Amino acid sequence: MRFLVARNPDADSSLPYLLRLPIGGGLVLKARDTWPRTARVYCHRADGEWPAEPELVEDVPVVSCTRRGPAIDLVLDRPRENRSQLVFTVLAGGREAIFWQTRKVAATARPGARIPGRRASGIAELQILVDTRERYPYRFARQQTSTVRVALAAGDYGVRAPDGELLAVVERKSLTDLASSLSGGTLVFELGKLAEAPRAAVVVEDRYSALLKHAYAPAGFLPDLLARVQIRYPEIPIVFLETRPLAEEWTFRYLGAALAETMPAGPGNAEQSAGRRRARRPWPPASARVSAGRTGM
Repeated sequence: MRFLVARNPDADSSLPYLLRLPIGGGLVLKARDTWPRTARVYCHRADGEWPAEPELVEDVPVVSCTRRGPAIDLVLDRPRENRSQLVFTVLAGGREAIFWQTRKVAATARPGARIPGRRASGIAELQILVDTRERYPYRFARQQTSTVRVALAAGDYGVRAPDGELLAVVERKSLTDLASSLSGGTLVFELGKLAEAPRAAVVVEDRYSALLKHAYAPAGFLPDLLARVQIRYPEIPIVFLETRPLAEEWTFRYLGAALAETMPAGPGNAEQSAGRRRARRPWPPASARVSAGRTGM
């Protein structure tokens, strides 16, 4: 795989360069510069194909080129100027825009970005699913969201796409629950169910240090078991939060981010959504359904 930069043969274009990314059969973009050195570089999809005889400016081997939600992470095989990201967004009026950035320029300029307030990822209407078997569920009273009770195949809280497809789930655990499921060997089965969802996480209402000091297990036993299951299921983060309110807040933000990630979002992410309707990216494919019964809860 190679990353190619060529001069734009269209002399009338305000974007003098063409980029060719090794993704989806070769994505061709028009760009204002050859690399985002001092500021974000504005890009746009090229109208035509890659030129038959391009005037190359850059020809660099690619380590990885991966789409992650509304962004493409690009890593080049060279010592400098090797990591960047192209973020796809939809501007007011429905026009697509692409911003090419590096970590350095993203830290110094964030056009349109705002610190999230009470809304999760700026989403105006977020409905959280609460499993019917959750005895003392989060109420999300301090967050701008609504809840509905449903029978989830896995997890205690979830969020759906507008088409009804489940996008993400969160399993809530106390330290006692976690210790019991680790020592009893049931946590791996719970994680196996969670892995059926497109995105999943476990939130623990305590500090990780409390697991090290657990009174009913030898020193290091439970942390070692936890490390093993995390290696087995690296796609499922296990997050420790000190208190129940913090775990509730994290769950709210995680589920909101899962929904926002399926939307076109740019440097301002989803803060643009002050109730405004926008075009949406295709939702993830349906996940396999599993038995509603769960263990270790």
